[in-house]
Amino acid sequence: MWFNKSQDEVLKELDVDLSSGLSEAEVQTRREKYGENKLQEGKKKTLVQLFFSQLNDALIYVLLGAAVVTLIVGEYADSVIILAVVFLNATIGVVQEAKAEKAIEALNKLTTPRSLVRRDGETKEINSTQIVPGDVVILDAGRYVPADIRLTTSSNLQIEESALTGESVPSSKFYDKVFTEENIPVGDRTNMAFMSTLVTYGRGEGVVVGTGMETIVGNIAKSLNEETDDMTPLQKRMDELGKTLGKLALGITILMFIIGFLQGRDLLDMLLTSISLAVAAIPEGLPAIVAIVLALGVTRMSKINAIVKKLPAVETLGSVNIICSDKTGTLTQNKMTVLKYYIYDELVEVDIREESHEAKDEASEELIKSFVLCSDATANEKESTGDPTEIALIVLGNKHGMTKDEMNRLYPRVDEKPFDSDRKLMSTLNEENDGYRVHTKGAIDNILKISSSILINGEVKPLTEEMRKTILDKSIEMSNEALRVLGVAYKDAEEKIDPEEMEKDLTVIGFVAMIDPPRLEVKDSIASAHMAGITSIMITGDHKNTAVAIAKELGIADDIGQAMTGAEIDELSDEEFAEKINNYRVFARVSPDHKVKIVKAFKKQGNIVSMTGDGVNDAPSLKHADIGVAMGITGTDVSKGAADMILTDDNFTTIVAAIEEGRNIYNNIKKAVIFLLSCNLGEIVAIFVSVLFSFAIPLLPTQILWVNLVTDTLPAISLGVDPGDPDVMKKEPRDPKESFFARGAGIRAIIGGLLIGSLTLLAFAIGLEERGSSLFESADAPEDVLIYARTMAFVVLATSQLFYSLTMRSETKSIFQVGFFKNKYLLLSIIAGTGLQFGLISIPFLAEAFKVIALPLNDWLIVFGLSLLPLLANEIIKIFMRAYRKKNNLPL
Repeated sequence: MWFNKSQDEVLKELDVDLSSGLSEAEVQTRREKYGENKLQEGKKKTLVQLFFSQLNDALIYVLLGAAVVTLIVGEYADSVIILAVVFLNATIGVVQEAKAEKAIEALNKLTTPRSLVRRDGETKEINSTQIVPGDVVILDAGRYVPADIRLTTSSNLQIEESALTGESVPSSKFYDKVFTEENIPVGDRTNMAFMSTLVTYGRGEGVVVGTGMETIVGNIAKSLNEETDDMTPLQKRMDELGKTLGKLALGITILMFIIGFLQGRDLLDMLLTSISLAVAAIPEGLPAIVAIVLALGVTRMSKINAIVKKLPAVETLGSVNIICSDKTGTLTQNKMTVLKYYIYDELVEVDIREESHEAKDEASEELIKSFVLCSDATANEKESTGDPTEIALIVLGNKHGMTKDEMNRLYPRVDEKPFDSDRKLMSTLNEENDGYRVHTKGAIDNILKISSSILINGEVKPLTEEMRKTILDKSIEMSNEALRVLGVAYKDAEEKIDPEEMEKDLTVIGFVAMIDPPRLEVKDSIASAHMAGITSIMITGDHKNTAVAIAKELGIADDIGQAMTGAEIDELSDEEFAEKINNYRVFARVSPDHKVKIVKAFKKQGNIVSMTGDGVNDAPSLKHADIGVAMGITGTDVSKGAADMILTDDNFTTIVAAIEEGRNIYNNIKKAVIFLLSCNLGEIVAIFVSVLFSFAIPLLPTQILWVNLVTDTLPAISLGVDPGDPDVMKKEPRDPKESFFARGAGIRAIIGGLLIGSLTLLAFAIGLEERGSSLFESADAPEDVLIYARTMAFVVLATSQLFYSLTMRSETKSIFQVGFFKNKYLLLSIIAGTGLQFGLISIPFLAEAFKVIALPLNDWLIVFGLSLLPLLANEIIKIFMRAYRKKNNLPL
């Protein structure tokens, strides 16, 4: 391992001279050997593969089977229509997945890091993909580390490694350290710099020891390129439904043959009748409708900053009951912020929302001025560079009208004593008042050790032991609140002094207390999630106390007893951990392996888990979660590749909004499914009863296909885009094992189907009676009489289903409670469906094709009257359901 080797051993093994670097010829040779310095992506499916993957569905198989049968018996129009539906469904899925991939590629192209290297004795800036093992790389603040590097020099070098470790505080690096242990955590390998991490302070040089897939990042990426075939809850439900409908169609066909054989009917007639029933049993438009609803849902979610990579993932969000979230940047703002500052015996709160204001008094002004002058960072409204802690100090200065540029102009820096991790101090010497002033910042206990006086109310007074204790006690109090404390002091000098003399006999001003604060909107989102039965879990590489402090403020945890560290997780077996997992809300100091273990433990308890993160260290757990959510702005390419959904605003609130959208999408799909199955059951009832009692068949296969693909489809799609239920987040998450027919939906489908079927038969009987025949004599009725009666049945079947769609918008609320005009698409689809039905029987060539005839006005009144009955019946049932739920304190 490279961190176990000395600098000389590394240079010898890689055959490189530090002073000149590699030659261009050697670079070319090594590039041919090692390849480009980039991560390999998992194999992408071709358009053909994507298309056929959309066909891998039980319901699609049933439709293809129906298309083959209709082709065999010569019903070519039916075959073409069914195949068109299958093609449309597959095309929608392919287009949506391709769109998501393009969105992800666009996100990945937002940044193309470049690197400084030494080659042929010259320093050059090159594209990071061109780096090879043995390259000498120069690191400075603001640059991304382009590969895994063994450091050869370092000067106060600090690297932000949260992409790998999850720890928000930058890691200090030391080139001269050599480790003897072979298995030490990545975050503790202080003589190394790793690909995809960011230099925040200081400078350094190093030799590239690993590129592309041979880096720490690459090793994680390898595990992510493995395919997983877990089906989402919706896919499982649709698969089960497809198998059920397939068995039903087959069972009906066999039963019809048996009945026909016993009744002595013509076998060819029975085959056509069986096809009619099979067509009636299968909702041909359902796969396309589900795909369209999901695609529209994905489009809506993109408008709330959530890009979904695969259609079914939208619905899975609706089942989520555990949100595991990375802390830094997702729950917090990912920027250190000064919340308070202390000047002797007074703690001042900083309003982080207020843009600017003047310093409270002279002592406050001196404290802020010293911090600004003793910092190397820069920060303005557009961008910031440097150490996150120093950026927080510059922002504090900006708020109080003391900008970095203005302070440097008024008080030029003439010398400095850089930060040292042993001293934990930094000092600068600035011109001031015809003399010089030293400004020193660092650990408050070290500041107090080198100070002999204190600034109180603008006066310098001797620093007593009692004062020291008061200041230290206050700083400990701040630390216990997980705030990072930084002290500041100064010293005036008439002449320029050496760095060795700077940090002696200083005057203490006070200290600041800072933290990476929670996002302002996240607390409300967590409360909203909690109300919806969703538990929020914080997972972070930060220390336990810091994590718990943020968790308590956000309402995730109540006390430190709900927190567990990675080391404590290691002490438990997988079974023990899974048993205890529900008792914890915060997991601190965790590694990538721990994150996967946490996700698996929650899933083992039957939860549907969403995992969010932005770093490479989050990627394996994103892959294992039911829904992996990556950050679009700060997220690494690896985490985006592993995720199911990408947040373009890196905001936890968007996750909660996406879950709400997911719940509404599932509810809408369920409405469409139950509506279509009610309609199809009505068709089965009408035909089955007719065959059973030797009546004439009231509906022809082409008429049933028209209803299934035209009249039903428009309202079904409209139900799929129904406005969201405003109370959806007040309910518990849906059980992922729950079928479409749970909570009385199956009973409602049966009642609706029986009513529609019975009324269709009644309309058929009325039509026969009007033409001098009867239902029991219909088998021998003349063709013109059957055409008229079938027209009556056909219109009732179509229009009763159109009207029935109105009552499907809610299981319990009436059509007026949900808002009659709120779903304008549904009203338009009912009008359009009725118009199409009228046109079909009124336009001669269409009427001839579908074997129907125009109806007089009085018959239109009869069919519309019959068609309204299923709607009225369901609305009456809802009255009793509302009374029952109210009595038992159940949500409506």
